[in-house]
Amino acid sequence: MTGPVPIGPGQLALGASLLIAHGLLSLGLQLGLERKLLIAGVRTVVQLLLMGWLLVPVFASGSAALVLGVCTVMIVLAARESVGRVSRRYRGIQVAATVALFVAGGSTALLASGVILAVDPWWSPQYLIPMLGMILGNALTGISLGLDRALAELDEGRGRVEALLALGATRWEASRPVAAEALRTGLVPILNAMSAVGLVTIPGMMTGQILGGTEPSLAARYQILILFLIAFATALGTGLSVLFALLAVFDDQHRLRGERISTRGS
Repeated sequence: MTGPVPIGPGQLALGASLLIAHGLLSLGLQLGLERKLLIAGVRTVVQLLLMGWLLVPVFASGSAALVLGVCTVMIVLAARESVGRVSRRYRGIQVAATVALFVAGGSTALLASGVILAVDPWWSPQYLIPMLGMILGNALTGISLGLDRALAELDEGRGRVEALLALGATRWEASRPVAAEALRTGLVPILNAMSAVGLVTIPGMMTGQILGGTEPSLAARYQILILFLIAFATALGTGLSVLFALLAVFDDQHRLRGERISTRGS
């Protein structure tokens, strides 16, 4: 067999039984994860089946407007998810995260499709949508980790930043250690993934291509490319989101406005 093995409802049900076993383990050990597992499992099934159903006409149409519309929705939802994981807020954080992902994720996916792979047309949904999805999935994690670290440092470590400001440092000089630490934090997941890939893990894209019948060496080259794209987009997106946060919580007189940072739900 050269193509993928068909998966029907029976196979999915067997796969779901593993999640049920996880739930039973949670009950036995009193982990309290049963409800989260149920919600996560239902969301996985509904969201992925819905995406698969919606992408059928998108792939068939070949319409640039439709493909770019789907990409825009993906970016907006990814920004919403990235902000939802951050424990602190500032006014305009949602817009800032959306802009960061549009610039980082959108430009990286377009670069890969239109320049590196030279796909014709460059908006081919077979390439643009899956690559954008993988880029966004990792970039949003970097953004949420970076933002969470930056805002926590500015909130809890306000005294250190204000001491530097009092000594004559500009807002950029005073916040540079915060930005550097936030960027390092945001890049940890992708750096760990790149370090372990091929030794202890076979990433999702390579696995999917091999299961679909792609020659392993070609699948490996695609996976190398997507990891490089993810690393670039994560660094750019995290850097932009942290920059926007600094612009929001410092004023033009180089003062840290701690009251502009709020905790989630407050």
